[in-house]
Formats: sequence, C-alpha cells, structure tokens
Amino acid sequence: MASELKQKTIKGLAWNSIQNFSNRGIEFLLMLFMARLLSPKEYGIIGLTSIFMTFASTFIDSGFANALIRKKNTTNEDYSTVFFFNNLISLICYSFVFFIAPWVARFYNIPVLCPVLRVLGFQIIIQGLCSVQNTILKKNLNFKKRAKISITRNIVSGFVGLFFAWNGFGVWALVIQALTASFISTLLLWSTTKWHPSLLFSKKSFQELFGYGSKLLASSLINNIYSEIYPIVIGKIFSPSILGHYSRARHWAKFPSANLTGILQNVTFPVLAKVQDDNQLSDIYRRMIKTSCFIVFPLMIGLSAIAKPLILFTIGEKWEFCSTLLQIICFSMVWHPLHSLNLNLLQVKGRSDLFLKLEIIKKILGIIILCVSIPLGIVAMCYFSILSSLISLFINTYYTGKLINVGFLKQMRDITPTLLLSMIMFAAVSIFVHIVNNIYIQLVVGILLGATIYLGCSYLLKFQELKEVLVMYKDIKNRNK
Repeated sequence: MASELKQKTIKGLAWNSIQNFSNRGIEFLLMLFMARLLSPKEYGIIGLTSIFMTFASTFIDSGFANALIRKKNTTNEDYSTVFFFNNLISLICYSFVFFIAPWVARFYNIPVLCPVLRVLGFQIIIQGLCSVQNTILKKNLNFKKRAKISITRNIVSGFVGLFFAWNGFGVWALVIQALTASFISTLLLWSTTKWHPSLLFSKKSFQELFGYGSKLLASSLINNIYSEIYPIVIGKIFSPSILGHYSRARHWAKFPSANLTGILQNVTFPVLAKVQDDNQLSDIYRRMIKTSCFIVFPLMIGLSAIAKPLILFTIGEKWEFCSTLLQIICFSMVWHPLHSLNLNLLQVKGRSDLFLKLEIIKKILGIIILCVSIPLGIVAMCYFSILSSLISLFINTYYTGKLINVGFLKQMRDITPTLLLSMIMFAAVSIFVHIVNNIYIQLVVGILLGATIYLGCSYLLKFQELKEVLVMYKDIKNRNK
C-alpha cells in the first residue's frame, strides 16, 4: 500500500509539476511581451473583474469537486447530478454579473468596465460545462491528460492575446485571451474524457454530496471574499494603475508559491484520502511538509531578493513600483504551501466543519488587520499581510495537532533549518544586489549566488530533504524513460 501510494504521489507530482510550471512558464514569457504593450491601468481593470469571476467559480463548484474526489464509489448518477447543478448555477451567476455590470462601472468610475465584465463573464458559462470532466481526471490522478490540456490551452490563448495586444486592442486583448483559454479547455476536456452526462438528477446524491461540499463552499466564499477585498480596496481607494502594480506583483509571487500550492492540493488530497492509518498519515504528512518547504522557501525568499532587477529587466521601468510590492508579498505567500497541506488534512479527515470554522476565525482577524493597514498606504498593507499569513498558519495548524499530533510547534521544528538557510541566502543576495548597480549582473550573479549558497549548504549539512528531492527526481526521470 505504501509503495503504491508513493508511486501515485510521484507520478501525480511529476505531471502536476509539468502542468503548473509549463503553464506559468508560458504565461511568463507571453507576459513579458504583453506587459510592455499594455499599461498597469489595463491590468488593473482586469483585476477589478476578478472578484466576480472568482465568486462565480466558487458557486459553480459548490464544494462538489472535493466531495466527488473523497467519495469512494462514485456513480454516473453522482456525476450527472453535479453536472446539471453546476450548469444551472453558472447561468444564474452570469445573469447576476450581466445585470450588475453598469453599477460596478459607476462605482469605480470606469465606463469600459461594464462591457468588459459582461463579455468576460461568458467564462462563467463555459466553466460549468467542463467542471465535472476536470474533477474526474483529478480523482483518477490522471494529471498527464490535465497537463496536456492546460498547456495546449495556454499556448494557443497566449498567442491570441499577444496578437490582439500587438494590434492595439488594449484591455480587450486580455479579455479575448481569457475567453479563448476557457473555450479551448472545455473543448479538449469534452473530446478527451470518456464520461459524458446522462439525463439524470438524483436528489439523494445531491444531498449526500452537498452535505459535505456545502461547508467547503462556505469556506471558499469566505476565503474569496477576503482575498478579493484587497483588489476592491486598492482599486477604489487608490487607482486602477496601483491595482495593476499590485496584481502583477501577486502574479509574480504566485509563480513559485501558487504553482507548488496547487500541485500539493491537487495531488495530496486524493492520495492522502486513500490512507486510513493515522500513524502512516502523520509520517507521510510530515515528509510532505519538509520537502515542500525545502523547495518553496528558497524560491520565494530568493525571488524577493532579486525582485527589483528582475522586474526592471523583464517588463521595464514603468513597472518599478511593482518590484517594491513583490519584495514584500513574497514573504506573505511563502507560507501558502503549509496552509494548503494543513487544510487538506481537515478535508481528508472529513472535517469540513472545522475547515469552515477556521476560515471564519482567520478572515475576521484578517479584515481587522486590513482595516488597520489601509490608512497607512499600499506598502503597509502588504507588510501587514505577512502578519495575517503567520496568524493564519498558527490557526490552521491547531486542529492538525489535534487530529494527527502534528501541530504548530512540531511543524516549525521540522521546517526551521530550511527557513534559516533560506534567510542566510536572502541576506547574501540582497547585499550583493545593493552593492552592484548593473541590473544584468544583479540578476544573473544573484541567482547563481543564491542557488550555490542554498544547495551547497544543504549538501554540506546533509539535509534529508535534499535527498528526498533527488530521489523523487530520479524516480520521475526513470518513469519517463
């Protein structure tokens, strides 16, 4: 059983890594061109629509994806029931977005926001058509097919967006790019997934799945309200341009953090859901924590150290303020993989009630921290987000300690060596970047210096996590031969 889980985990991590980093790599390369063709204001306008797209996506899912993954014996009746519910909700959500679009445009005093929101909202309807197919691939750990679909989607939509940006379509280039991505993803999921809906809707199946998923829905809504408060406040109190800088900074920070968090969420939940013994679960869980932090910490902290030369080199001086925000946001998002693993454990244990309880507590505290920081400006808001993330981590680990005896202190002991080494690397790279004036030398030598310090010290100090990563890499390499 342990060997089988290891193989499934390795295979899932391999293809999920390929999917996430290939996608982000494609997005990164295309963004380098598009950010030079478009302005921070145009990215800010799209950032103002994100709250509606995020909320609609949450309602469409309604916690059913994880409910289907967690259920041992899912039937065609289960899948069809969820499919028709998802599409009904998607139509309701789009209708809501369509009718409130003029009010939103007036609220922000940006007239173009009305047609942008109405056209971009077609994403909502498209998502409802393919959410079950995507869940089935995830449940079956078929990350290879998901990777191929998402990579194809991003390449095609990316070039479409770049074409329209080059031809002066401004914010509409981003809208067309997003709609193209959704359409291609749906087309490929329908054409490559064997399951298709039947004319079935079971009240019993709905009640069973929604009983578990409803608490996750509430948790997701709370989490999304909180995460989208920042764009709403920044767009209203400051300006779309400042929001554009903030959105780009978060986008850069998400490249390592959200990618690896997404990998962990996609792979660890279905894999850990198969583990029944708490002792085995505890051991696997701690190894995942140490290995994930060994990878994420140096990437995020190193990104902070080279943020300014990286932004100036890639997207130009008009985005310089973005680098200031990026340096801070990296220290907030560095903890996201730990958040993900701790919350996944609650779902694995079927404790969606605790999941909801924790989200309520964290978001109340987070909003208080946000309200305190708003009068101090956008930079202070980013600094206070670090405090909010650390408080959330402490709260997330509370029930992990109760359920499998791997609480906050034990997790901190596990990751402290990695954190200390990452901070040493950060200090060395930051000093170098401060001393040298040439951004090309700052960037190239800074990356090499950071990698040499971190990997060299890991090897000399015999970090077990380094061995784990090397073994995993060899396993992935052998499986792909």
